[in-house]
Amino acid sequence: MSWLERIRPALSFLTKKETPDNLWTKCRGCGQMNFHRELVDNMNVCPRCDFHERIGPKERFRQIFDGGNYERLATPSVTEDPLKFRDQKKYTDRIKAARAATGDPEAFAIAEGRIEGTSAVVGVQNFAYMGGSMGMGVGEAFIAGAEAALNSRAPYVVFTAAGGARMQEGLLSLMQMPRATVLTSLLREAGLPYVVVITDPTTGGVTASYAMLGDVHIAEPGALIGFAGQRVIEQTIREKLPEGFQRAEYLHEHGMVDMVVHRKRLKAQLGSLLGVLTHAPAKAA
Repeated sequence: MSWLERIRPALSFLTKKETPDNLWTKCRGCGQMNFHRELVDNMNVCPRCDFHERIGPKERFRQIFDGGNYERLATPSVTEDPLKFRDQKKYTDRIKAARAATGDPEAFAIAEGRIEGTSAVVGVQNFAYMGGSMGMGVGEAFIAGAEAALNSRAPYVVFTAAGGARMQEGLLSLMQMPRATVLTSLLREAGLPYVVVITDPTTGGVTASYAMLGDVHIAEPGALIGFAGQRVIEQTIREKLPEGFQRAEYLHEHGMVDMVVHRKRLKAQLGSLLGVLTHAPAKAA
């Protein structure tokens, strides 16, 4: 009798239901397996290679607001599937699947709270929801967040993460670019800070609109940032692009973003920045 056969009866109480499916998470940076609880405690940053994993609104709000306390703001409802679009699946089925997977009604969530003592409205784009694609729902949510900031006379902080415009809504999705641009102008006219935190990945129409219109641009380490993909650009200009092109560090070196900040220092950096921009008294260390 082998050792496995001898101990098998003792392991019979471990049913499949009692064994978590997400006990381990493979790092997309170094490929190593991380214990899920350890990864969460490390703010979803790989403890081995420092790779920043993508996170959704709930985790982002918990990390960024003081004490993890905040109030979720309602996002306006929009017409679903205005073009009756269908590719391999119905657009309505894709929406249902995204909502079931994320628990959010859209790819953009907004909340209000305090960051190092400064009141702020925060918008978070969720890449897990159809690649964070920008459609009418995202546009309305972004506008609702900006209007809440205007009403509260508070800074507006937006975390971007998107693959671009949502093709299932055609021109209606592209119209969200100028609409969002108008609101950033209103924030500027009102003298309210608009700060953008660019996370991995931020591409397409989001990069071409509100992701690059902030008063200050912060990027997370290693974040992919750009409009068109690297391969498309190389085929267009018929030249090989530099190593790390479109990554946060490269863009920081070339002046496209103001700073690259590790997730563990992000809350403190935002708090300091918002304090300066709102002329709030300096908080004691």
